[in-house]
Amino acid sequence: MGVWVIIPVKPLNQAKTRLSQVLSPEQRHQLAEMMLRHVLSVVQQVPQLMGTLVISRDNKALAIARDYGARTVQESGAPELNNALMRATQFVARWKASAVLILPADLPLLAPEDITSIIQMGKRDSTVVMATDAHQDGTNAMLIRPPGLIGYAYGTGSFHRHRQMAQDAGAEVRLYHSERLSLDIDMPDDLQSYTDIAQGYEVYTQPTALP
Repeated sequence: MGVWVIIPVKPLNQAKTRLSQVLSPEQRHQLAEMMLRHVLSVVQQVPQLMGTLVISRDNKALAIARDYGARTVQESGAPELNNALMRATQFVARWKASAVLILPADLPLLAPEDITSIIQMGKRDSTVVMATDAHQDGTNAMLIRPPGLIGYAYGTGSFHRHRQMAQDAGAEVRLYHSERLSLDIDMPDDLQSYTDIAQGYEVYTQPTALP
């Protein structure tokens, strides 16, 4: 029994539409793929993980995930992130997961030590470990032990909703703070923050994908 990572991935050719003023569709596609590959490569480096499950409607994203040794589930019908995550959680629970770690596919500075620290913080049963973004609005990582202890409420303001849901469930709530993990690239300002911060870390940097 161990920790399974679940990574939901939007179709790569539809990703990062809020960057349309500064990146072309091809550049946005390249950026989304670069970040997905980065997250998958980091996850590969963490021996404490039992496995990785990627859920997506995008065949290319699923093929990339399999190249990195991840299991995959193809979504069908109308996409709804929170329901898809619940289905994925049910899968890994059947695979004897003792905890799940939800990671978005757009964390370009994620490092193995972030994952190992979160796992260490969430070793006790009935624990939820959360990491938010720079605006303390979204949920950039969430470990739940055991799987299914709380549901999912991703979307604007999800950090506060998840925290309240965990408290209502009687879970111990622990917060993980990391400059690397607080950065996801959604808005044009995030691109500049990535460029500034990435210089201090060993991450995939592909300037050709950026304007």
